[in-house]
Amino acid sequence: MNKKTKALTTEQYKEIIQTMREGFSGCRANDRIATALVLEGNLGLRISDIINLRPCDIVRDGDRYRLEVVEQKTGKRRVFTVPLVIQQYIENYCLRNAVRHTDIIFPITERAVQKQLKIVCDYLGYDGISTHSFRKWYATEIYNANGYDIALVQRLLQHSSASTTQRYIGIEPQKIETAIQNHAQLI
Repeated sequence: MNKKTKALTTEQYKEIIQTMREGFSGCRANDRIATALVLEGNLGLRISDIINLRPCDIVRDGDRYRLEVVEQKTGKRRVFTVPLVIQQYIENYCLRNAVRHTDIIFPITERAVQKQLKIVCDYLGYDGISTHSFRKWYATEIYNANGYDIALVQRLLQHSSASTTQRYIGIEPQKIETAIQNHAQLI
């Protein structure tokens, strides 16, 4: 894990995606990379797994959709429900870009995504942001929205220990800071 990589704020997430979609002077719009990063931030997969996705990897299972992947980095099998809104987002992207059912959705390299993201972040003045920041943002958002359930986030990210997940989303520094602030007892 890259400890220097920061989790995004929601505002940064939105600004990066919007800027990447619109482009700016000296940088063309890039909807493909923006969409890949949106999926990383909403599925919690690493970018290496996102760029290998195919529409056929998302399977209808009754009234829901499920995705089964073998994580490239760890070799671990991961099966999870894909929210309907995300499945429709992927389906619409594939229709607009003539991506067939068995094609790779994003025929790009991880390096190309990283390079484009760096250009956008430099333009916006953001330091410490990489593709992994989108996965960290996902983890932090899930953690905050679900009653600070570290075990849930650990399971979603397939971390082997809760301490890894805590470091991942920066809980330890937050807890230490809060403990110090709450302990002050002046007489």
